Amino acid sequence: MSSIKDHPLRYAMANELHARPFPTLSAPCHAAYLAIKPAQDAAGRDRAADMAQLTALLDHYAAPHPEEGATHYFGQIGRHTLKWESHTEFVTYTIFQDGVRDVPFDGTTFAMFPESWLEGTNCTRVTSALIRVEQLIGDKGIAEKVADWFVPESVAVSRVLDDDAVIAGDFRIDSAGHIRFAVFARPATGERRVGRIVQRLCEIETYKAMSMLGFSRCRELGADMGAIDVRLSALTEALSGPVESTEDTLGALLQISGELEALSARSTFRFGATRAYETIVNQRIEVLREERFLGRQTFGEFMMRRFDPAMRTVASTRARLEAMGNRAIRASDLLRTRVDVERSAENKALLQSMDRRADMQLRLQETVEGLSIVAISYYAVNLAGNIAAPFAYDLGVGEKTLKAILTPLVILGVWLMVRRIRKALH
Repeated sequence: MSSIKDHPLRYAMANELHARPFPTLSAPCHAAYLAIKPAQDAAGRDRAADMAQLTALLDHYAAPHPEEGATHYFGQIGRHTLKWESHTEFVTYTIFQDGVRDVPFDGTTFAMFPESWLEGTNCTRVTSALIRVEQLIGDKGIAEKVADWFVPESVAVSRVLDDDAVIAGDFRIDSAGHIRFAVFARPATGERRVGRIVQRLCEIETYKAMSMLGFSRCRELGADMGAIDVRLSALTEALSGPVESTEDTLGALLQISGELEALSARSTFRFGATRAYETIVNQRIEVLREERFLGRQTFGEFMMRRFDPAMRTVASTRARLEAMGNRAIRASDLLRTRVDVERSAENKALLQSMDRRADMQLRLQETVEGLSIVAISYYAVNLAGNIAAPFAYDLGVGEKTLKAILTPLVILGVWLMVRRIRKALH
């Protein structure tokens, strides 16, 4: 196959499928997870700044740098392992360390993120989590630990991946500002499977948090959409009766359409991203193949009760915004049709008035032409009479008789001349 050329992106696209491998972890171990993003325009952020942040952290521990333009990194920083990933809107850092501490979720591992480095990121925290992985021997002690570590009314516990592990979490922020997850892995569970479980938990938490940004946007839009809806409904109802000023009403509808387009432009990306993140959350939970543990709610049931209603609100707000935009367009089209009909009636009346005026002008013109013939004939008869006066005596007729004879001839000649001129003009 050496004679055929490869597509320039063939290797890059093939390697992209293997670019972000799962970590390999053996129980017991623990992890500290951090997801950050710029406060504004996260999707359009400077990716070079992401790399500069990672480089600054690696320099703090004298660790090697990633390749230029990389979107992921996996390497050692001291006794810990760092996993870094750059996503569309956020960047994630995960620090892994073998073993667990006597005090669960003490957050000591987060000290690997220096305070000076955190302050220099110029980003906001999307979420942060502490994951504790213990070795599971039977089910003994899990219920007591779950009751001690998590809030009872929010905790979700389930067996995952054919009972290779038990996971637990309450999705609540503790006093240190972190979400807590616990993983109890059986001794026979492979290191890659443990790594996948931890990675799935981080992804579920991150995409859940990112999805809730769409729910927050819905709350922001609620008041504006309510006010616009009232104005739009009033204008739409007014169209069923006589409209005092169609121009003013059309201007008001166009203003509402502009406001709705502005709201849609500000929210389209967020609503689309929320839908994508929601899908990822549900997929990540599905691949865990959950089974109930001691009658507790599973992660899927937790999301169904707490997360899905928020996502339905986002979908409802998106649909309502689109429906309001369509209503405004239909109302504008209806009002434009009314304006066009009214203008057509006005144009018809104007044309009829112009026809009447043209008819009157034609009659007036014909009258003027008749008077013109009479006036011209009068002067022409006098002129012809004066010219023919010397011949009147020879002809044996009087002057008045001569004019009487000339008058019809002159009138006929003038009439023929005027007719010829008018015909030439036409």
